[in-house]
Amino acid sequence: MSTRIAFLKGHGTENDFVIVPDPENAIDLPPAAVAALCDRRAGIGGDGLLHVVRSAAHPEAEGMAAEAEWFMDYRNGDGSVAEMCGNGVRVFARYLQRAGHVTEGDLAVATRGGVKTVHIAKDGDVTVGMGRAVLPEGDVTVRVGERSWPARNVNMGNPHAVAFVDDLSHAGDLLSPPPFSPAAAYPDGVNVEFVVDRGPGHVALRVHERGSGETRSCGTGACAVAVAAARRDGADPTATGAPATYTVDVPGGTLVITERPDGEIEMTGPAVIVAEGEIDADWLESATSA
Repeated sequence: MSTRIAFLKGHGTENDFVIVPDPENAIDLPPAAVAALCDRRAGIGGDGLLHVVRSAAHPEAEGMAAEAEWFMDYRNGDGSVAEMCGNGVRVFARYLQRAGHVTEGDLAVATRGGVKTVHIAKDGDVTVGMGRAVLPEGDVTVRVGERSWPARNVNMGNPHAVAFVDDLSHAGDLLSPPPFSPAAAYPDGVNVEFVVDRGPGHVALRVHERGSGETRSCGTGACAVAVAAARRDGADPTATGAPATYTVDVPGGTLVITERPDGEIEMTGPAVIVAEGEIDADWLESATSA
């Protein structure tokens, strides 16, 4: 390992990430290293880490290399591996643009949730094709303290439980994962969204992301919320034949989610790179072994 490792810091609606460019997949990033880098007091700080690797160089992505040159090897803030991160894909695309790997327009990004189509607009917003939602059968309940709510089970490449509540404060502090039942619904844990209505086609959420706690934004969560809201509102595009668009306020900003009649979901929002620098490899090795 070299004595210093390049990194950048970016965010999408304040869902923030440490970005580690590593085209040839030469940097070892075990869970402890990721957690150290994402630590907000002792490290750089972030909700997660974007490991930027060429698809052909990563064993989990080499099968997608013909479709997408770049693989988003995404990790949660605690170091655990995640299938997808919608805000992360936008920031990943912004990094590729900044580094000169891509320009405005369309590109494809490989993720553990499949290949995602991305469009970088001239106005700076980034749109991500998030694929189709899967809505598993069965009732789910989430709980905070003495309150409980029915939740919609929505899978966006990662699992979500969407609960509509009267007040976002009912979600509590979201420092620990809200309990859910039945346990079999989410054997690997779940992202839990608490949602209130702001007006027609307009909702707001708070979210607990598994492995990260409460975050300022969750892209796949915003998509899951829009899907659940459309079903609740009788606006399922696959049934009506008309697109359903929801404005979704998150603590860190606003995302616009559109579900098309073919089931494909698009998410549009900002993506910002705020800093770049170098990680001291000796510190990282020490932090990892501590």
